[in-house]
Amino acid sequence: MQTMQHSETGESAPSAEYQSKLWKLTVGAVGVVYGDIGTSPIYTLRESLKPVIEGTAVAQADVLGILSLIIWSLILIPTIKYITILLRVDNHGEGGTLALMALARSVTYRNTTIFLFFGMLGAALFYGDAILTPALSVLSALEGLEVVTPAFTPYVIPATLAIIIALFLFQKHGTDKVSTFFGPICVIWFSVLAVTGVLHIQEEPAILLSFNPLYAMTFIVHHGHIAFIALGTVFLAVTGAEALYADLGHFGKKPIRMAWLWFVLPCLALNYLGQGAMVLHDPTTLDNPFFKLVPPEWTIPLVIITTLATIIASQAVITGAYSLTKQAVNLGLLPRMEIRHTSAIHTGQIYVPQVNWILMVGVILLVVMFKSSGAMAAAYGISITGTMVLTAIMVFFIIWNVWGWPVWKAAALMVPFLIIDCVFLGSNMMKIAEGGWVTLAVAAVMVLLMATWIKGSFILNSRARKREIPLERFIRDYKILYPKVNKAHGTAVFFATDPTRTPTSLLQNIRHNRVIHEKNIILNVKIEPLPYIAEEGRAVITHLNDEFCVVLLRFGFQEYPDVQEQLIKLNNTPGSGIKIDWEEISLFLSRRVLKANPHYGLPAWQDIIYIWMSKHAAEPTDFYKLPVGRVIEIGKQALI
Repeated sequence: MQTMQHSETGESAPSAEYQSKLWKLTVGAVGVVYGDIGTSPIYTLRESLKPVIEGTAVAQADVLGILSLIIWSLILIPTIKYITILLRVDNHGEGGTLALMALARSVTYRNTTIFLFFGMLGAALFYGDAILTPALSVLSALEGLEVVTPAFTPYVIPATLAIIIALFLFQKHGTDKVSTFFGPICVIWFSVLAVTGVLHIQEEPAILLSFNPLYAMTFIVHHGHIAFIALGTVFLAVTGAEALYADLGHFGKKPIRMAWLWFVLPCLALNYLGQGAMVLHDPTTLDNPFFKLVPPEWTIPLVIITTLATIIASQAVITGAYSLTKQAVNLGLLPRMEIRHTSAIHTGQIYVPQVNWILMVGVILLVVMFKSSGAMAAAYGISITGTMVLTAIMVFFIIWNVWGWPVWKAAALMVPFLIIDCVFLGSNMMKIAEGGWVTLAVAAVMVLLMATWIKGSFILNSRARKREIPLERFIRDYKILYPKVNKAHGTAVFFATDPTRTPTSLLQNIRHNRVIHEKNIILNVKIEPLPYIAEEGRAVITHLNDEFCVVLLRFGFQEYPDVQEQLIKLNNTPGSGIKIDWEEISLFLSRRVLKANPHYGLPAWQDIIYIWMSKHAAEPTDFYKLPVGRVIEIGKQALI
């Protein structure tokens, strides 16, 4: 789904068709973009009050202080930082850590390693969040059953595991049919949040004083170290804010802004205020204020709608992990993976089996390890705050270098938010021993895998480039070097990592088989640091002579490199000079058989990791959508 643009037609009001699409996108954004942040009220206030309230002694100043911190966090981070500023800083309509990384590297003419590291770390932290979100949200929803009766307690963990396993098993079937209900269900969910909150605000109207930031400042000054620790749980209110930016390309700026400003933010604020008012009015509700917002007879319906909301939030994060993986593969951060399309209509709906099963195992382990949402909340936050810090730094660089702002002006805009993010990150780092190590461990493993893949691929490609001879020299000399070569009918396509060098598969074919085709296409697939490439700029064709031509196919990091489709288009394009008989075409791929040599390239331990990742990479035939019966792979040993 692309960002919607409304052209100026001179009409006084947008067309009915535009308004209809806008509202559909806005409702869709409520379900996908705000699913994660929309489930935060289930546990945020409860966990935030724990460090400062003992027993049932509730001080009005403490509740107002915590609520003021929550409300102003919602105003400063999602509303001002993301909605107002970051939605304007996009990579041709796309947002997110990897989109920013690609943009930052494309405009940097010196050392781009730092931005590569930022992109790797941001992606790694997201995978940690993708494991934590389903575990925490679904478990916190089903804990509402304990409010009904303690007799349900033994069944909370099994029920949570059952829902999580079913959720991941369902992924391979796609969400095309059920996703149309995500938006309407979340609209109902946020409406429930607002209504249940309003019902209790009238009990303690003084709770509205929490809009005064002085209560937040007074709370911090009065409680000192305890307040700093409490900030780590206050931050739970804004987890999911990164989705505002990451889903920019799916919905566009206007639907995301409308959904937040006119619906999601008011509903969240009303619910938090209602919980705070109820706690002041009845301190015995401290143990689980969210589910006690409703009378006992309404708890079961609330648990049901809460569970549905958390499943949708989990689905959005899982889908985000698939999308991020696709980007990481296209940008060369991870090996090729099998990517299945689950919808014939929406190209963005994909399924990545390897990622799905790894996430499922991770989520199950978290539920079994922590056993309660309160314990798991300690592990939550580090990944999101870390990503926010990285995003703020890259946005500052882009505003300075791409927008052309003076450095002082860019700093004045972004440094205050960077300071806020760093304070939240520091507070969350205090929770490492309580469970925060989980996120850091997941991120460390992912950074290690990505760094190993990047380094190993660079070493292999550099060596291959040195061994390969220039293409122009090969074309000039091959008849002299191989005078008895035979001509084969049809066209041969040779995949090349460098279009200026002779592909290994071409050299191996002519050396060992003594065969060369009548027409030979040297094909280079290049992923650009742009999300999408216009069709008119997709293919760059260079005809070297009657026998050889070089075809450069350019794809964006959000696209799928369907090579067969593009070759068919070129074959049907007048003036391209490409004429392919698909009955007589052969596509040649070079397959490297890797052998570890710790004295030659990577250290021994990285050799093992790189070779393992290579063996489990998706077949290029599947990844590039090639006709299976026409592909010929020529292998060669390579040391790594």
